Amino acid sequence: MKNLFAASLLLAAICFSSGASAQDEPPPFKWQRGPATGAIADNATIAIPEDFVFLDADETARYVEMSENIPSEGEQLFAPTSGDWDAYFEFMPEGYIKDNETLDPDALMASMKSSQKESNAERRRRGWTELEMVGWHIEPRYDPQTKVLEWATILKDDTASQTINYNTRVLGRKGIMTVQLVASPDRFDTSLVEFKGALKGFTYKQGERYADYQAGDHVAEYGLAALVAGGALAIGSKKGFFGMIAAFFAAAWKVIIPVSVGLGVWMKRVFGKKNDPE
Repeated sequence: MKNLFAASLLLAAICFSSGASAQDEPPPFKWQRGPATGAIADNATIAIPEDFVFLDADETARYVEMSENIPSEGEQLFAPTSGDWDAYFEFMPEGYIKDNETLDPDALMASMKSSQKESNAERRRRGWTELEMVGWHIEPRYDPQTKVLEWATILKDDTASQTINYNTRVLGRKGIMTVQLVASPDRFDTSLVEFKGALKGFTYKQGERYADYQAGDHVAEYGLAALVAGGALAIGSKKGFFGMIAAFFAAAWKVIIPVSVGLGVWMKRVFGKKNDPE
């Protein structure tokens, strides 16, 4: 889970990479600019509109690390050049998710708040500010027609500054595409509208869609609730800062899945009941 990278980071990085002088350092990122098509993992694509940018997994890892955050393997950045928000795509090849589970928002939030203790312990170890999970901005909800699960949480730092993490899980035949929107509360509504419009350009490749399931495909050992609780479990939420040049400096945070325990492993351990499609 991430908190907002300040708009100045994205704007400065994009400007720097496109207009560095001979005296400047080499461009820090290999931006793919729209209009274009971005490849996500090897099973999906995203249409990159004009005035949007996209990074592959290696470049995204560098971008995340620049703000002193621990990257998640396979994560890919998608964002408008305005810098108003960031979105992160990552495919989890956990298998076909059975989607007939009822969600309990109160129980899920209790689990997410509990996991924050692990997050803050890691933050203290690294000398970073602790974060508090305040509650839901949008309670978890699932659309059986689009096969999209969504929710949004509010995080607060020790200065009472808040940010909203909006999470989307798009179910596929062989796993889940996680998509996280990172935006500030004052820009969230506008950012969400723009993000959802851009997300219409996302598609699984032929044969990779949820509807393409075939008997014998691997079925995940957990359901929708684990996608929410597992998406929030964290060894540490990470407050970052911009360290390239002065124009890049600003506050940023990110809550992550434990690097020592992959999401799929954790889910199997906690929700380890085999689900088979009816």
